[in-house]
Amino acid sequence: MAAFNRPVTIGVAGGTGSGKTTVSNQIIDRVGQKNIAYMPHDAYYKDLSKLSDDERDRINFDHPDSLDTELMIDHIKRLQLGESVNIPIYDFTTDRRTMETLPVGPQPIVLVEGILIFTERELRDLLDIKIFVDADADIRFIRRLERDVKERGRSVDSVIEQYLRTVRPMHLKFVEPSKRYADVIIPQGGFNLVAIDMVADRIRSMLKANSEE
Repeated sequence: MAAFNRPVTIGVAGGTGSGKTTVSNQIIDRVGQKNIAYMPHDAYYKDLSKLSDDERDRINFDHPDSLDTELMIDHIKRLQLGESVNIPIYDFTTDRRTMETLPVGPQPIVLVEGILIFTERELRDLLDIKIFVDADADIRFIRRLERDVKERGRSVDSVIEQYLRTVRPMHLKFVEPSKRYADVIIPQGGFNLVAIDMVADRIRSMLKANSEE
C-alpha cells in the first residue's frame, strides 16, 4: 500500500456475547490477516492499579468512561497516517494493564472491535464501514457467563450480579441505541455466513480500489 493511501477503517460493534469477535475473525480469515491491523477496544480499559479493591469493585466497566477511548482514537489516527502504535495489554483477572504492549503496524485495513465504539462520535467518524452484530439477549448472556467463568476466573454469582447491575442497563442505554449508526446489521452473530461473505466482498473491493489509486 502506498504511504499516502488511507487504510479502510472498519468498526464491529454489538452487545456483550453477540459474536463480535467471531465476526471479526471471520473477516480476518476472508480478507487476510496480513492486510489487517486489529484494534480491540477491550485492550483500552483504563488502568486501575492505583485503586483499592473496594474502589475497583465500584467501577462500571460497561460505561464509556471506563475506557481510554481518547488513546484508541489517537492510535487509529496514527495508523491511518501510516505510523505504528503500541496497543495496551489488559489483564482482566486483575483489572490492570500489564507492563507489556502489542506493537501494531500500518496495514491496508484497520479493524476496530468493541461494545461501545459507536457511542463516541469522534471515534465513529473515523470508521468507513460500521457493522453491528446482533443477537438475542439470552444468547448473549449465556455466552458472557461461559466466557467470564472459563477465561476470566469469575464466579457464576458475580457474573450474574454484574450483568443485572451494569451490563444490561448499559446495553440498553448505550449499546442498543448505537445500532442506528450501523451501515450493516448482522443478525445471528458469527453464524450468519451469508452476511459475513457479503461484508468481506465489500471490504476486498475497497481494498482493491485503494491499491489502484
